[in-house]
Amino acid sequence: MTFIAVIPARAASTRLPDKPLLDIAGKPMVVRTAERAALSGAARVVVATDDIRILAAVQEHGFEALLTRSDHPTGTDRLAEVAQLLSLEPNAIVVNVQGDEPLIDPLLIDKVARLLAEQPDAAIATCATPILTEQALFSPNIVKVVCTRQQRALYFSRAPIPWARDALADGQQRVATGLPALHHIGLYAYRVAFLKRYSSLPVGPLESFESLEQLRALENGYSIAVHITQRHPAAGVDTLDDLARVRESFVNRL
Repeated sequence: MTFIAVIPARAASTRLPDKPLLDIAGKPMVVRTAERAALSGAARVVVATDDIRILAAVQEHGFEALLTRSDHPTGTDRLAEVAQLLSLEPNAIVVNVQGDEPLIDPLLIDKVARLLAEQPDAAIATCATPILTEQALFSPNIVKVVCTRQQRALYFSRAPIPWARDALADGQQRVATGLPALHHIGLYAYRVAFLKRYSSLPVGPLESFESLEQLRALENGYSIAVHITQRHPAAGVDTLDDLARVRESFVNRL
């Protein structure tokens, strides 16, 4: 089983401008992410960007980069352009690795790719980890997913799902004992054939209201396989506090 890791990287960020280029222990964040992706066993690691500065920084550190259009509404649409530019075969597997995940576990990237390869009827594979705290369960910034017994996604939401009616009847926020609440991790594997189809799928009300692009697949009848990991991945970089935490982690490793 072979796969390609693609890292979409845009310079535009409301909270952290030029985020992919921010320094982490002497290298840009996107390069640190590419280094982790390269440890996953991917046959190829490609950074897809709409910014010439990011392109140059990635190439300077020895990684492959492609300049893509700047008008893509989602990272998935950017991946579809990469698949076209690289003339990838329809059955080729592409894993979308977020560019602000410099601490991502390489094994998790491999697991998601393998899950899709093993389940030919799934359009997408992704991953999730159990929610253990009420802060995570009730935070709209943490996306939750509920699954079937076969670990196929039923729904993704920013709301606390599943809702433990009896345990929450008193209005207090808590994680009910045994609640199968899962924190969705934004790592996706696709086949190229689906990537090319994705951009033509209509955007439904669920995606629009939740602002979660993976709901487009579910709303249009496609199946998403979910790998459940008990290891809670390190958080990505969204804020200055996140950046400080990640920088400290790298300094401690050196």
